[in-house]
Amino acid sequence: MLTQQNIIDFCNQYDYDIRKTGNGRWIDQKCAADVVTVIADCIYNYESENPRSTFTTPDIWHYDYAVENVEAIFKKPGVESTAAKNEYDKFFQQPMEMLAYAQVLTKSKRGNRNYYKVNNKEILEYIALRERNALFFLKTYIEKTLNDSGIYNAFENFFNRQTKDTYQAVKKTFSNFTIKYTKINGEVECNRIFIKVLNPLAYFNNSCGTERGRLSDQNITYDMLMYNRNNFRDIYSDKPKGVTRKEYAASHPVEVNEAYYHYQSTKAKRFLRLFNDQNRGGQTEHLEQAHMSDKAIHMHHIFPESVYPEICYYLENIIALTPTQHLNYAHPNGHTQEIDEQYQHLLLLSKADRIQENLTDAAVEQIYEFSRFLFVLNVGFDNDDILDIADMDFGAVVNAINVHYAA
Repeated sequence: MLTQQNIIDFCNQYDYDIRKTGNGRWIDQKCAADVVTVIADCIYNYESENPRSTFTTPDIWHYDYAVENVEAIFKKPGVESTAAKNEYDKFFQQPMEMLAYAQVLTKSKRGNRNYYKVNNKEILEYIALRERNALFFLKTYIEKTLNDSGIYNAFENFFNRQTKDTYQAVKKTFSNFTIKYTKINGEVECNRIFIKVLNPLAYFNNSCGTERGRLSDQNITYDMLMYNRNNFRDIYSDKPKGVTRKEYAASHPVEVNEAYYHYQSTKAKRFLRLFNDQNRGGQTEHLEQAHMSDKAIHMHHIFPESVYPEICYYLENIIALTPTQHLNYAHPNGHTQEIDEQYQHLLLLSKADRIQENLTDAAVEQIYEFSRFLFVLNVGFDNDDILDIADMDFGAVVNAINVHYAA
């Protein structure tokens, strides 16, 4: 499994200077991380079934895997619908054009149709594995393109000094540059693309970005970058302390897109399995002497997906276990609808240890976030006090876990 450094090294191989290519579609409106990861996933699966094949945009959107997932995940009209043709053309083609410009795919033209081929399957798989991988790729690719094109300084100035003037300056720089060197000739279209350029960088710089054509009032958050913006953290942000989630949900009903969460959950499990195999030799994350030599091939939700869909795809809620640990201990007698609470307690303590190890080991790719672990516990325990724990205070986390199960 590739690391962030591999992504940086990959992009550094190529010259993305727009002044040389004149390609104004190096990134576009549909290139949000959650869209890009799904399209990459569809291409990855298509290529795995059709090795070394060339393909068109319609080949991917009519592919069974895409039909099954895209319609349900993004609440789009059926991919076979005639009325949906233009929408799907953009939805698939814009990320594919971006991946081709980045050299993850190669592109050739026959007549008026574009044909694509996978150029680097490892990079494609990295992007396909999860949204956060896709987002890091986008950030790296955008930075490299702006640097190669000689306009990154304007973005740096904006991040160093967040004012309306520097915002207007970077926006104008991008618009003037795009109109001068590409076939895009209107500011309105430039501004639509600008949001996909500025905001991923703003997120990684912990800074403001662009929102509704103006300097955003707050720092750009993860969910603001997504096409699907149904964020449970936002939904529950107005919930008064002392009111349970169930009580709040009863008066503030939320439509849960089960297909979206199940898809993300499946990919999160796959990612953790790969990471655990590569970095921990496939060892169980819950260290029990009797199972130290057994492979951890089962990825288990500590808080069940069926009850807590909002945290089902958080790596902080998934733990790698051996089959015996999973089906005999976590789920008594293999009844996957049942949870052994005593074992759940132990699994949370072990997961806290694994997260701490990951976040404090400079030699390993960091895949967890302490704040996300707090959110998992906050949801699982329905206890808002968890969110008040100081950053990286694992002692307080362990204490909160123990107190919950002692009640």
